[in-house]
Amino acid sequence: MTTLHDFSADTIAGSQDVFDRFAGQVVLVVNTASECGLTPQYDGLQKLHDEFKDRGFTVLGFPCNQFGAQEPGDEAQIQEFCRTEYSVDFPLYRKVDVNGLDAHPLWAWLKSQKSGEDGAEIEWNFAKFLIDGDGRVVERYSPRTAPEQLREDIEQLLSGDDEGDGRTA
Repeated sequence: MTTLHDFSADTIAGSQDVFDRFAGQVVLVVNTASECGLTPQYDGLQKLHDEFKDRGFTVLGFPCNQFGAQEPGDEAQIQEFCRTEYSVDFPLYRKVDVNGLDAHPLWAWLKSQKSGEDGAEIEWNFAKFLIDGDGRVVERYSPRTAPEQLREDIEQLLSGDDEGDGRTA
């Protein structure tokens, strides 16, 4: 069975990150953009990361320019924007496609695991996937779902309260 831990991606700084290092952790994977009406969600994502990182949680941000060309910058510009405007210190990766033939393999897999409101395709910037400690997709959230609304689901996964649905911490 394929899990998050089977994938890797290039960091925004250019090195390769192998996701088996997140085994045992709860992860939130998000496609991001710097010039989107939803860009202020970076603040909420960083707050979630700060609140739960010592308990085995992290956010992974994947800049994407597929929606309204709202991520036009290069990796250095994106990284600087995220750091200075939102104090982002969770992992960021190189710009990727999340839909289409050139979709990053991780995103193709995520979409195959959970459909969204408009089917499998990612509908806009800031779509979110919550991954359990075993690397399985637990939930997919709409871009309009504020990061703060995920707090209870993250807490349940971190506490091991799976409510009989196959989720584990």
